Amino acid sequence: MGSRMARRLLATGYSVTGFNRTKEKVQWLLETGMKWADSPRAVAESSDIIFSMIANNSALRAVTEGNDGILAGLTRGKIYIEMSTVSPAAIRELAKQVETKAAEMLDAPVSGSSITLDEGKLSFMVGGKREIFEKVLPYLQAIGPKATYVGGHGLAAAMKVATNLSLAVQMLAFSEGLLLAEKSGIARETAVEVLLNSVMASPMVKYRGPFVLKMPDEAIFNVNMMQKDLLLALEMGRQLDVPLPTTAITNEMLTTTRAMGLAEMDFAILFEALGRMAGMNNV
Repeated sequence: MGSRMARRLLATGYSVTGFNRTKEKVQWLLETGMKWADSPRAVAESSDIIFSMIANNSALRAVTEGNDGILAGLTRGKIYIEMSTVSPAAIRELAKQVETKAAEMLDAPVSGSSITLDEGKLSFMVGGKREIFEKVLPYLQAIGPKATYVGGHGLAAAMKVATNLSLAVQMLAFSEGLLLAEKSGIARETAVEVLLNSVMASPMVKYRGPFVLKMPDEAIFNVNMMQKDLLLALEMGRQLDVPLPTTAITNEMLTTTRAMGLAEMDFAILFEALGRMAGMNNV
């Protein structure tokens, strides 16, 4: 996701300096015009607006803290935009640290995948100061067409978790319906076609549903990452006294999927895990 965002910024004409733990993975961006920095700190020192897109809370600490971290490179007037799916508490704590540098921060997680990003359909939810949101809006819209301001620091992260929990829940429900149809005697391909043209076909189901017929060679969003998001949701539910029964059940199915050795597969593999439990030999 981060590399594709950098590509869109470059294509719009912005100067981009980037860092990745494995330089070889972004060699194609360097050939496209991205400048290389040797650390997250070097990125922050050389840029007016800094983006980060990482996997989880621990990865966020790894790129922000220490002598080589983003925080060490921030100075007055710089704007740091954190785009990952992490806990609201982690975002609020980071925002306080950014303020001590006289810099500004927004949390701006995205709704969509690498597919929607490539199609130019990615959307943002943004938390922080509204005037900073307005200032960076052109940069966000260079990546995706829709950015919605949702409130103060951490609220965009909360909105992202609230959004993502339904992705796995929808995929599990789609898999249940598909297996019920298939075991009734309907060809899988036919059932998929019917479901993808029915009222239950959300945008997510429309692009991920076909994966039950042919899984992608590389996971767009794997089981481990999906379960990370569900665990964030369940923790928020506990803190806010919001019952999340379908999220809890889906989380258990993700655990089952991991136990079957499918953790690195796209989370659409929920269909295969459920199919094995249903005694299907051709999933």
